[in-house]
Amino acid sequence: MADASVELPGRLAILPFRNKVLLPGAIVRIRCTNPSSVKLVEQELWQREEKGLIGVLPVHDSEAAGSLLSPGVGSDSGEGGSKAPSGSGGESMKQDTKNGKETIHWHSRGVAARALHLSRGVEKPSGRVTYIVVLEGLCRFSVQELSARGSYHVARVSRLDMTKTELEHAEQDPDLIALSRQFKATAMELISVLEQKQKTVGRTKVLLETVPVYRLADIFVASFEISFEEQLSMLDSVDLKVRLSKATELVDRHLQSILVAEKITQKVEGQLSKSQKEYLLRQQMRAIKEELGDNDDDEDDVAALERKMQNAGMPANIWKHAQRELRRLRKMQPQQPGYSSSRSYLELLADLPWQKVSEERELDLRAAKESLDRDHYGLTKVKQRIIEYLAVRKLKPDARGPVLCFVGPPGVGKTSLASSIAKALHRKFIRISLGGVKDEADIRGHRRTYIGSMPGRLIDGLKRVSVSNPVMLLDEIDKTGSDVRGDPASALLEVLDPEQNKTFNDHYLNVPFDLSKVIFVATANRMQPIPPPLLDRMEVIELPGYTPEEKLKIAMKHLIPRVLEQHGLSSTYLQIPEAMVKLIIERYTREAGVRNLERNLAALARAAAVKVAEQDSALRLGKEIQPITTTLLDSRLADGGEVEMEVIPMGQDISNTYENPSPMIVDEATLEKVLGPPTFDDREAADRVASPGVSVGLVWTSFGGEVQFVEATAMVGKGDLHLTGQLGDVIKESAQLALTWVRARAADLNLSPTSDINLLESRDIHIHFPAGAVPKDGPSAGVTLVTSLVSLFSHRKVRADTAMTGEMTLRGLVLPVGGVKDKVLAAHRYGIKRVILPERNLKDLAEVPAPILSGLEILLVKRIEEVLDHAFEGGCPLRPQSKL
Repeated sequence: MADASVELPGRLAILPFRNKVLLPGAIVRIRCTNPSSVKLVEQELWQREEKGLIGVLPVHDSEAAGSLLSPGVGSDSGEGGSKAPSGSGGESMKQDTKNGKETIHWHSRGVAARALHLSRGVEKPSGRVTYIVVLEGLCRFSVQELSARGSYHVARVSRLDMTKTELEHAEQDPDLIALSRQFKATAMELISVLEQKQKTVGRTKVLLETVPVYRLADIFVASFEISFEEQLSMLDSVDLKVRLSKATELVDRHLQSILVAEKITQKVEGQLSKSQKEYLLRQQMRAIKEELGDNDDDEDDVAALERKMQNAGMPANIWKHAQRELRRLRKMQPQQPGYSSSRSYLELLADLPWQKVSEERELDLRAAKESLDRDHYGLTKVKQRIIEYLAVRKLKPDARGPVLCFVGPPGVGKTSLASSIAKALHRKFIRISLGGVKDEADIRGHRRTYIGSMPGRLIDGLKRVSVSNPVMLLDEIDKTGSDVRGDPASALLEVLDPEQNKTFNDHYLNVPFDLSKVIFVATANRMQPIPPPLLDRMEVIELPGYTPEEKLKIAMKHLIPRVLEQHGLSSTYLQIPEAMVKLIIERYTREAGVRNLERNLAALARAAAVKVAEQDSALRLGKEIQPITTTLLDSRLADGGEVEMEVIPMGQDISNTYENPSPMIVDEATLEKVLGPPTFDDREAADRVASPGVSVGLVWTSFGGEVQFVEATAMVGKGDLHLTGQLGDVIKESAQLALTWVRARAADLNLSPTSDINLLESRDIHIHFPAGAVPKDGPSAGVTLVTSLVSLFSHRKVRADTAMTGEMTLRGLVLPVGGVKDKVLAAHRYGIKRVILPERNLKDLAEVPAPILSGLEILLVKRIEEVLDHAFEGGCPLRPQSKL
């Protein structure tokens, strides 16, 4: 409020008000957007630690004056100019702008103001700086001289309001006392009328009793809607008598207008329509509930929900939709059936991260690479792809996120790798499991017309992480199904397409939501079940199994520390040497990943935990027994001797009672005691191929590469072929094909004297694929079947150190197959030394680690005859005349 003790400086920066007047004691909120006003606020208020005063000067309406500030609106002015002549009294001053065509009509009197609140903002997308300022008028001043300071004006001013001493002398004037009483009486009558409508009038009544009358006049008039000319007249009223007279007149006029409006309202209320009556009844019902205390919480909750929705940052079209739903909710009673569903929907709209994103940090490629290397061993190809994305993001911050699909056997780190990507990008992580999902509504949500409807998993996940740019893992994307409720894989087409997911439409949400900021990472064990259109939208990165050397590094660096922590142990209780970990890998686990390896390490940790717990129990038993002393003994030792007696259980080792538990160091004996006899050994292949008719093949499964033995035997019969081992149609056809080729080449392979002799005369052939409970299919066993049949008919054993894979044709060509890297790794795990591969698979060997290739002999072949030559010791003797 205006204060007679305010010290007015000689010069003030001038903020122009268009067609509005700030009076002393009044408080106004303005929004500055004009460059000159922004500059004034920034230099005079924002950048100063101690906020000073500024001058607010009214500006007359003019086409050339530009936009000026008005209370509570948000427009401001910013005119440049040069030094202007001073004005006096209530006259206006004219000032030409720089272009010489526009004229600013300054008023010669203004009000000094101070800033009560100041906030700074930036408009998007223009980047323009704006300020919101709350000003309080203090005292009147007269402009002596107006000049420009950069883009805004500065004025030399002199104070117009009376000083404290002058006010004390003027208050003794009888005329002023009479005017004050008249003003207070009129003001009190106005307050009495308003008191019936507004609950906040009590504050005004307090002001009337405590604030001096010369300040009350300005405060009351500032709260009325009066013309600009009347505001200027009030500003120019420096004399207290004139000011009180004008204020009394304005207050009385405002009072009369309220009374007239009340009379009109009373007449109209008698002619209310039905809808208006219902509205009034509702308002009365609400008032009754408020008195009873029944409706406070509901009203507060709805208001809080509306504020939450306003702060959610929804796009304009969605905000309109939300407002319609909110109006519908206000009209409903909480007991109505649709109230809870409508409220849940609005809460979802308010909770979704429409604009909120994870804080973008400066991308550090080296730190990201170190983070990935720290969390995962190997996986060079995947890490390189992530670093490439970060490099692109550094050059182009709004680059689209990739849609990666990690394909590989279980236990190779697909899921944990997605979590590491989020960590490297400094983003939140959310996992959505799609295994067994058969309902399209799990992706797109249910329509709100259904009972118990809810949003899809994607929208629900974004609500939980509260940001619109997380790393979202779609786990087990190859295990989705489809039935009468829809196909989730088809619904994912829209989610994973960068051109479509900008306007992803969830059935429950029923408004578009932007998913383009999300980085999607999918995982799968196999690519075959994924529909081709969905696979086309993803960048597939294959994660094959680990080599024994890689498993050893992973176990020593990651698995053993994690297992010890999970079991409450440390290296002082359990020590697993590197050689023992290598034995576990070679003899107890043959897998692509490291899950069984971790289970075996956990078994060792549990054995150590039992030992530590038993030793700790014995130690506590010894410590908890109290010393046995007697009064007589204490009296005999009163001269200072000390005796400490302790009862020790029989059979307990006295020397180790108080020692720390000794660490458990794992050796081969401990392995056999805890894990049992070795599950695998290097002689398995040699034992299996000890008799003719058995060959070693390589196959690919969803769990990685495996070694597959093929056994063939002959018996008396009618020339039939019997196949067992849960075989699919493709592998059965491969067996028929292999037998046909061997019968056609029997003479060339020295299996019969002449080509017209039937190999199958009076005998049947039985081919079996061991592990009969495991389904098998695929064409890559063709060369293995031929080798097994040739071994059977020639009575020669196949080399135990050789495994093979490849599809064959009826003419004896060997065709390329897939999964070469996994198959080679499986051969290495089984101790195979030689691997026969189709020649056209040479390019796939580039993905096999160099240490593995250096320990294997890779034999590339084009025809079946070359396979046979490599499979048998000393080669396969062919007749010299045979044309291959």
